[in-house]
Amino acid sequence: MYKGGCLCGAVRYEIHDGISDIVYCHCSLCRKAQGSAFATNGNVDASKFVFSKGEDMLTAYEATPGQKKYFCKQCGSPIISKNESAPDKVRIRLGTIESDISERPGCHIFVGSKANWEEISDDLPGYDEYKSGKI
Repeated sequence: MYKGGCLCGAVRYEIHDGISDIVYCHCSLCRKAQGSAFATNGNVDASKFVFSKGEDMLTAYEATPGQKKYFCKQCGSPIISKNESAPDKVRIRLGTIESDISERPGCHIFVGSKANWEEISDDLPGYDEYKSGKI
């Protein structure tokens, strides 16, 4: 089991299974939402993800049609995103997980959109888009 939450502690959650399809996303939307060069995201089965505190402290923003990003209303920490096309999955921001995780990122995505000041210096594959199953 993994535990995590937002910066101020108003939102807490638990993951009762593994994390799959972990990627470093360099798209401009993730960069802006994260306030950094990239976001590290992974998929979790929605039935294995539970809020233990503060679900009512979340606010959502529909970044693209059918996809909502959820943030803490109080501190602004990005927690999860949900996509209407994959209702059985929750996309978690790995930076909010406080437990040690055994899973690792499998690739970089949207590398053509990466910040011009960023250099990718690992050996993971890089793709111009996200396609499930490439990881």
